[in-house]
Amino acid sequence: MSETVRNLDPQAMWNHFADLNAVPRASKKEERVIQFAKAFGEQLGLETIVDEIGNVIIRKPATSGMEDRRPIVMQSHLDMVHQKNNDTDFDFETQGIEMIVNDDWVHANGTTLGADNGIGVATIMAILSSDNIPHPPLEALFTIDEETGMTGAQGLVGGLLHGQILLNLDTEEDDELTIGCAGGVDVTATGSYSPEAQPDLANFELTVRGLKGGHSGMDIHLGRGNANKIMNRILWAAAEKFGLRVGEIDGGGLRNAIPRESVAKIGLPAEHVADFQSWLTAEGEIICSEYKTTDPNCEIVCEQAESSQYLPLDLQAKILGTVYGCTSGIHRMSPDINDLVQTSNNLARVLIADGEFQIQCLTRSSVNSERDDLANALCANFQLTGAEVGVSGAYPGWQPAPQSSIVTLMSELYQEMFGESAHVAACHAGLECGILGQNYPNMEMISFGPNIRGAHSPDEKVQISSVQKFWTFTLETLKRIPLA
Repeated sequence: MSETVRNLDPQAMWNHFADLNAVPRASKKEERVIQFAKAFGEQLGLETIVDEIGNVIIRKPATSGMEDRRPIVMQSHLDMVHQKNNDTDFDFETQGIEMIVNDDWVHANGTTLGADNGIGVATIMAILSSDNIPHPPLEALFTIDEETGMTGAQGLVGGLLHGQILLNLDTEEDDELTIGCAGGVDVTATGSYSPEAQPDLANFELTVRGLKGGHSGMDIHLGRGNANKIMNRILWAAAEKFGLRVGEIDGGGLRNAIPRESVAKIGLPAEHVADFQSWLTAEGEIICSEYKTTDPNCEIVCEQAESSQYLPLDLQAKILGTVYGCTSGIHRMSPDINDLVQTSNNLARVLIADGEFQIQCLTRSSVNSERDDLANALCANFQLTGAEVGVSGAYPGWQPAPQSSIVTLMSELYQEMFGESAHVAACHAGLECGILGQNYPNMEMISFGPNIRGAHSPDEKVQISSVQKFWTFTLETLKRIPLA
């Protein structure tokens, strides 16, 4: 399946993408892909540096006649989100991504594809390995751990890069030029309890599945269902109506992915089982109807299960109540930029098992004070459970500079090449530009990329014709970089 990808145009880029996708590269487990990138640069005979945190920098001199142009940095991140469907048999630690070409799209076989940000990495690799693509003095910056904290960008020291312009290849709409982004912070609540045996209860496994999920920044405005919120809605109501007891919950996955699935082990008094099942059928139809447009495959299933141990009733009430009250989705739209989500929260993970519980959120905002205010509100909410609550991994937003020379150049070039205006805007995702700008405040920055859909989910796919458009736009941009 993956070999078909190598025959797509531009072949150099797709071949590098296929090579990259053979390397496991989960966030915080990038040792192999760091060595892959380092070996790539060294085999080309180019100056190659691995900094203390694991970022890889490869320097390539300007092509003949372009030595007097402004030096540039081309930047993408090496890590990818590892997510798969529950029924997909796949080991990210040992297997390469199985890619499939379907009409004008490339996707993976039941897993994330890694187009985010592998297409950007492969594009830079193709330029580095080429002997006929004109470009100014070039530094390739391959950062690590973008998806779970941006620690690569945060750890990059000032003075290491010499470029004056940074081209970040990590956005997902080919008609957009991104010039600003949201910052973010992780909120985590943890606690412990003594499980209680309840031998007289009937035991079931309740599953919410079939949701679309997606990127918790780029897709948060689409109103898709959050499996953790839907599960909690059911559990809270059934606890009130039927005396339901919660044994375990395993909902969601990564902080930057809207939860697609949640599984709970529950217990019910025998005399309420029939009424609960009738109610659940009706309630499930109501919930799935609410999400029929955004999540048409939403499904709520209840099956018999083995016995479990349960949360104490007082803690169960506190957890279900605080999760019910947890903001998830859009918190505030920007009053200054049309259609831009300013602040949001993703209730990413709810895990209860074996005497421990954990709730994880990712809070985003393009206004740092508003981000911190929402994080404080979440902390205050979670503290009502008696949990230990922590805030970590804060990173800043990227303030737009719409009048910079690279924005002007690429906006005019887009109009010239494609006969229409590019959409110049900020986005609600977290990009590394805001962090990099702290140590490189005078560097002009812009972000762009091809059409990618379903990032951070097994539905991820990238459009072949859009990659071709992105490729030609990138090469023409390199030709037009102005004099230093």
